[in-house]
Amino acid sequence: MSTYFITGIGTDVGKTIASAIITEALEADYWKPIQAGDLENCDTKKVEQLVSNRKSVFHSNSYALNTPMSPHAAAEIDNIEIDLKGIQEPKTTNHLVIEGAGGLLVPINEQHTILDLLQPNYKIIVVSRHYLGSINHSLLTVNLLQEKGVDVAIIFSGNEHKTTEAIITKMTDVKVIGRIDEEPYFDKNVVKEYASKFKSNLL
Repeated sequence: MSTYFITGIGTDVGKTIASAIITEALEADYWKPIQAGDLENCDTKKVEQLVSNRKSVFHSNSYALNTPMSPHAAAEIDNIEIDLKGIQEPKTTNHLVIEGAGGLLVPINEQHTILDLLQPNYKIIVVSRHYLGSINHSLLTVNLLQEKGVDVAIIFSGNEHKTTEAIITKMTDVKVIGRIDEEPYFDKNVVKEYASKFKSNLL
């Protein structure tokens, strides 16, 4: 069984939708270690509502913070400090999808970032969405991961932008799992369609 860590080149690039699709494709468990803000409609609940299979288990956050900010700042408002030792991967015999918070170098405390949550055996999936500056952010993210020697792949999210995607693919030489288009909405059926498209590229 494999562990997939879903990160993005920034915030609001489509990590949660990508996580739902991968969770559905593999009938995997899902875990978001750190949730900052929107606790009533958190990412775990969003993914659970988009997944159809009955095998997936949705594990509790290690830290659920009240303010939609960088985790280190949200934790300070809640008068706590995020301790790396307090973030323990849930035990499961299933595939596990882990969704990060923001990008790789988002601080979780004064010493550590999201990057410090990664383990050598994880398969890392970077969600890249086109905007002015996204090539730089994509290359920085993938290069950082490649320097760590981990298994990296990309999912493109949003409207297709051929020149952007072509140069990212050429300069990183990583596997592209697929594209999540700018859909009018995402529901269980849409997620299931993408899951069936992506499954062979994930395994």
